[in-house]
Amino acid sequence: MTVKTQLPSGGFSFDNYSRNLNLQSNGLKPPTTTSTGTTIVGLIYKDGIVLGADTRATEGPIVADKNCEKIHYLAPNMYCCGAGTAADTEFSTALISSKLELHRLQTGRSARVVTAMTMLKQMLFKHQGHIGAALVLGGYDINGPQLYTIAPHGSTDKLPYVTMGSGSLAAMAIFESKWRPNMNREEAIQLVNDAIESGIFNDLGSGSNVDVTVITKDNVEYLRNYGRPNERGAKEQSYKYPRGTTRVLSTSTKEFIVEEVAMDLS
Repeated sequence: MTVKTQLPSGGFSFDNYSRNLNLQSNGLKPPTTTSTGTTIVGLIYKDGIVLGADTRATEGPIVADKNCEKIHYLAPNMYCCGAGTAADTEFSTALISSKLELHRLQTGRSARVVTAMTMLKQMLFKHQGHIGAALVLGGYDINGPQLYTIAPHGSTDKLPYVTMGSGSLAAMAIFESKWRPNMNREEAIQLVNDAIESGIFNDLGSGSNVDVTVITKDNVEYLRNYGRPNERGAKEQSYKYPRGTTRVLSTSTKEFIVEEVAMDLS
């Protein structure tokens, strides 16, 4: 017996839609999305790029890590901030970093930032948003400072200042009110710090400290924990109470007799 396979015709297929409706009618709940939180930003200043990120990693309503790193290495001349699913951002940037190194070895020259952007957007678009990585890519190449945003579905923007993540609106408010062309290094770093702190204080998914990376033509400076807006201060008084402050109403003691039986191994 020969089974003949019929190739699907062109156009969209809605077979899975009917299947999903049938599964839901039988009591199977559809998967739910996971809420993630981050504030990542980047801006172009007179001599290069400044990237910034908060350091809070969440697991639903739980703060899983107070001091994680969200600024990832891609190449000697470019770095990438990641928002979304931590594993997706980390391994996506690591994969593209490996490809960029192979590209450099094969061509004998440093990769351009637009090359990394193209690799990232094509990979994310191929997976149709199922890789939860929202990225801010910044670097310095032969064309000068370059700054891009890459959404989880693969769409990109090229702008002089950008924000991504759940705290992006609060950070963008700072950028739109204070950014100007040809800022110097100190002004750019302070503006990035202020934007991240705005996300930290106005978004529950962002928090802890501020990481900053400064990328220029011949140098990269990673300022780990540049800002610490949530330092815990000294307590005003001691909250240690002497033994017996709280009265014990009743006590009970139970004795357990444990019998040990030795096994004869001879």
